[in-house]
Amino acid sequence: MRSLLHSIVILMFAVGFMAAQTTPAKPTMVKPGEKAPEKLGTHASADLPSEATVDAFLHQQFGYQADLTWKISSIKPSPIAGLAEVNVVLASPQGQQLTRFYVAADGEHALVGDMIPFGARPFEPARQKLEKGLSGPERGPKDASVTIVEFGDLQCPACKAAQPTIENLAAAEPKARFVFQNFPLDMHNWAAKGAAYADCVGRASSDAFWKFLSKTYETQSDITAENADEKLTAIADGVGLKGADIAACAAKPETKAHVDASLALGKSVEVTGTPTLFINGRKVGSFDPRMLDVYKNLVEFAAKEK
Repeated sequence: MRSLLHSIVILMFAVGFMAAQTTPAKPTMVKPGEKAPEKLGTHASADLPSEATVDAFLHQQFGYQADLTWKISSIKPSPIAGLAEVNVVLASPQGQQLTRFYVAADGEHALVGDMIPFGARPFEPARQKLEKGLSGPERGPKDASVTIVEFGDLQCPACKAAQPTIENLAAAEPKARFVFQNFPLDMHNWAAKGAAYADCVGRASSDAFWKFLSKTYETQSDITAENADEKLTAIADGVGLKGADIAACAAKPETKAHVDASLALGKSVEVTGTPTLFINGRKVGSFDPRMLDVYKNLVEFAAKEK
């Protein structure tokens, strides 16, 4: 999910990005009176900041904003030696945002922003990883010179908002291959179930899948964790499949394994939010429905560069 919150986060980090080493740590989800969640565990590497230090740092950065809470998702080595990667879920009335920053080995400096690939062909490693791992429903020529991959979450409002633009892109670029990969976010309470149904629908019929996706987004606000099975089964019926069979499939362990593999594929190419698109490996992480012409240019450029 990407929105105004992303801009607010960057601005607030920019207002003074100094590590807080001595401030007493507050609960990881900073709400007065709330019980702190379980700790992430002890980190063996001296180069990784402790959870308490990260928590104290976040308190110094965001403690003044009473309606902002956070949860530390992970603290781990980054791909760059000497930098630790910290992932945090920030929540405010505007929504939730997974944000990332990097902490230097000296424990006194940090960088905020995305680490991007570099080189003469910077998008090729991601393209190759995706080609080896793609498993979702697809449309368009299998031998297309351009493959567009969407990592999406059926409960994600930003995915719903982006879908008309993605459909327009598909219509404008009929020679491109489009693939959908499930990437349900932990912050959404029926997204994993939605992904399971989508996986089963996609394996039953690629044509039915795109109708299922559209209808699920259309009725997204009516679906809850409590009625998700009923609603998604009905949608499967409505797109020409036997909903009861799709529901049975969605409950199988092998379906969860398929969704988990899709999640792992996304994480391997640094997907942190939805929707995230890849155009021949080029990551489009902050999808903007107003930028259709830009995305068309990216597709046409990728076709020439193939």
